[in-house]
Amino acid sequence: MILVDTGPLVAAANRRDTHHATSVAALTAARPPRLVPGLVIAEVSYLLARDATAAVEAGFLRSFATGFLTLAGLTVDDLDRSAELVEQYADLPLGATDACLVALAERLGIVEVATLDRRHFAVVRPRHVEAFTLVP
Repeated sequence: MILVDTGPLVAAANRRDTHHATSVAALTAARPPRLVPGLVIAEVSYLLARDATAAVEAGFLRSFATGFLTLAGLTVDDLDRSAELVEQYADLPLGATDACLVALAERLGIVEVATLDRRHFAVVRPRHVEAFTLVP
């Protein structure tokens, strides 16, 4: 099980992205489920609509129906924990989407995160492990 951040999804969907090949390889190699919270979906859709085409954005959205990606629901407790993380890491700043990924990982006991955002995820210390395993 792996949590997937915005960067690898955008790169995998957009062939023109410099991280396309490594992101496709990492996502393909990841053992399902590849969990994606709604905030990440919103970010990916926005970036693909801006930088790619409607067809690319639609393809990303359809990847949930095919089972390649799995929608991960957030709870009120996840959002409360996210608020704590946003405050704790205000100097980064961490931001809501990354904080929600951390909170979700803590609740589900997930160690592995697919992200291109080493700056944030290498610094954050989740409650359930000393550090995340980051891919690619």
